[in-house]
Amino acid sequence: MEGLLGGFIVALKPMNLVFCFGGALIGTLIGVLPGLGPTAAIAMLLPLTIGLDPVSAIIMIAGIYYGASYGGSTTAILVKIPGAAQSVLTSLDGYQTTQQGPAGGAIAIAWIGSFVAGTVGALAIGLISMPLVEFAIRFGPAENLSLLLLGFIVILVLAKGNVVKSLIMIVAGLLLAMVGQDVITGQPRFTFGIPELTDGFGVVVVAMGIFGLGEVLENVEKFRTRSMQAVPVGSLMPTKEDWKRSAMPIARGSVLGFLIGLLPGGGATLASFISYGVEKKFTKHPEEFGNGAVEGVAGPEAANNAGAAGSFIPLLALGLPGNPVTALLLGALIVHNVTPGPLMIQERPEIFWGVVASMYVGNVMLVALNLPLIGIWVQLLKVPYRALYASLILFMIIGAYSLNNNPVEVLLLLLFGVVGYGLRKLRFDTAPLILAFVLGGPIEFNLRQTMMLARDPLDYLMGRPIALTILGFGLLLIVLPMFSKVRQKLMVARAVNEL
Repeated sequence: MEGLLGGFIVALKPMNLVFCFGGALIGTLIGVLPGLGPTAAIAMLLPLTIGLDPVSAIIMIAGIYYGASYGGSTTAILVKIPGAAQSVLTSLDGYQTTQQGPAGGAIAIAWIGSFVAGTVGALAIGLISMPLVEFAIRFGPAENLSLLLLGFIVILVLAKGNVVKSLIMIVAGLLLAMVGQDVITGQPRFTFGIPELTDGFGVVVVAMGIFGLGEVLENVEKFRTRSMQAVPVGSLMPTKEDWKRSAMPIARGSVLGFLIGLLPGGGATLASFISYGVEKKFTKHPEEFGNGAVEGVAGPEAANNAGAAGSFIPLLALGLPGNPVTALLLGALIVHNVTPGPLMIQERPEIFWGVVASMYVGNVMLVALNLPLIGIWVQLLKVPYRALYASLILFMIIGAYSLNNNPVEVLLLLLFGVVGYGLRKLRFDTAPLILAFVLGGPIEFNLRQTMMLARDPLDYLMGRPIALTILGFGLLLIVLPMFSKVRQKLMVARAVNEL
């Protein structure tokens, strides 16, 4: 409680309130715009945070993250176009309610669910982080390395689409991370004699190119012929029946989403999908799902916001990002010379507790902000996409140049933007690439430290039970799917023989 009260003192400082409000507003705006999610938004806006105080910068970026979850539900409900991936399932039932009458009730339920879940998540972070940190303080280079490797294994196991393509993306991300100076000797490597590459590729430029510019180029192609027709919003007051039916889905979604957010590879999107399936099992009206069930809006919206909050725990307490957004947050912390992990709460408590408290403050701001601005968000859907995305590209070019006043950064942005667009056209998932790029440096550093400490690697590992347990769990994640596939093949073969 002492830490949380100190966090509120930090979060309620006038300057931090301004940045919290700005992040929430920008996040909502990005969430409302179809095709752009929190990952692209944070990637594009990272240059704005470079000159800020670390606390203000992370508070603003966190506000963009959960603000996008609020905004994404608005377009999902109004025009059946999810502003972010975590709002995909909200569009199924949310849009159907707009076909049956004004959309205000569904939008209000989505916001209430998001607010409750965000509040629960912020409080739970404070409760869980301290015991986790007390355990993680015992970590050394070997334990940190095994934890980072476990993160990569989980990324592969939960990867979307082809696992081989995901593995290629991980290798590409690690290779990009190796460009620049050697982490131990300081010798330049893979720079090809180009002085500008001596410091390596910047997280901001790579993220803006792969996620920001690549996403924009794909959306220009996807949405260029789409026309938006806004629908009437009506009253933003849910009915008594909506309150009654949405109470338990919001509660379940808040708990379930937070727990899923704790897992590497979890987060808002996975939480919303699982919550939708759970609510479909619990509901007394399964026939309404897909046709305007209020539970199909309340549960996923609560889960995606709780999942967003839960994903902050492995990032802040262990320094382990579980999804692309938290990988960008890790990059932002590194840019500001802040090392997330077990010692962060002790060494930089104002950042940890300030961010946790700002999440509660930001959720209050979002509810107060969205109610009067819903009319503006509806009108924003009519903005021509060509003008909108041209402005975003110009903004990213200015941001890349402003990093070091170096035109090379702009060329790298355009290069990575084309690469990101090409990867999307080839159906490569770019999330493993950015995760590998951000984690590449810490992995190499901990690997080199472990090798220097261990004269006999096997003997050294046998004396590190925590590292062995983590590696064993990772091996189990690799082996179990293999056994499952072998078992399925044997069952098919047996069935064929019986026929």
